[in-house]
Amino acid sequence: MTHISQTAAAADAVTADAVTVVGVDKTFETRSGQVRALQGIELSVKAGEFVSLIGPSGCGKSTLLRIIADLDQPSTGRVAVFGKSAGQARLDQDYGIAFQQAGLLPWRTVAANVALPLELHGVAAAARAARVAELLDMVGLTEFADRYPDQLSGGMQQRVAIARSLAENPKLLLMDEPFGALDEMTRERMQTELVRICAETGAAVVFVTHSIPEAVYLSDRVVVMSARPGRIQEIVTMRLDDERTESLREDTRYFEMITAVREALHGGNPGTGGIQTAGLGTASVPVNVRGAETR
Repeated sequence: MTHISQTAAAADAVTADAVTVVGVDKTFETRSGQVRALQGIELSVKAGEFVSLIGPSGCGKSTLLRIIADLDQPSTGRVAVFGKSAGQARLDQDYGIAFQQAGLLPWRTVAANVALPLELHGVAAAARAARVAELLDMVGLTEFADRYPDQLSGGMQQRVAIARSLAENPKLLLMDEPFGALDEMTRERMQTELVRICAETGAAVVFVTHSIPEAVYLSDRVVVMSARPGRIQEIVTMRLDDERTESLREDTRYFEMITAVREALHGGNPGTGGIQTAGLGTASVPVNVRGAETR
């Protein structure tokens, strides 16, 4: 590749959407036959945009995230990350990943866990230490740098995992229910922390969740998926202020957006006594919709 074409490719990567998914299907082979997990997925996520995926259990949300991350391959269709193939984006460390379980190494300190990606890619010790210090300050864990994972709460462990996912300054974060195992109070604090971190880093986010209020609070757009085979049923744009603060949770617009996402999940019918979603059954709806989840 010539210098001119390299420059052009770099410019394309800067201006390209963070994620482009075109015509993606995914079929798994099982002992009982083929299972079609995803069908005809078309999705784009802009640079710096926060997009949540929500839908019934088994609808393929996590499968789609894994395909974007190049941890699984589509049966048909293609995925691009900043104009590159998903595989090339993985090699270039264009994205970071965080899962429901923090996945920290118990024998390494907080600082050493955060430093791991930098170590694996040969970053010099001084630069590594400076970056770890910066990240721990960002997630509010500077004083816990020398602690071990079993000395931290669940929320603190997830903050370490998020710091680690940001170690190499990724332009994209892929997050699969990272707060799903936390209690509600910790979960809400972590949501606010994530909003702040994303504002500071400018990273785009693709976020899998079962919680309607969580999706609404965090997102620019919420992608509502159907029961298996997973298809994009509707994309709901959040009509909320760009600045997300705790006061938003008591705002009328917030509850309106929760209702809009719930109606999209129900195909336009929000139901009266419970959350009805195809293939999902009925779950009781709490009086306070802040806790409403699809299950």
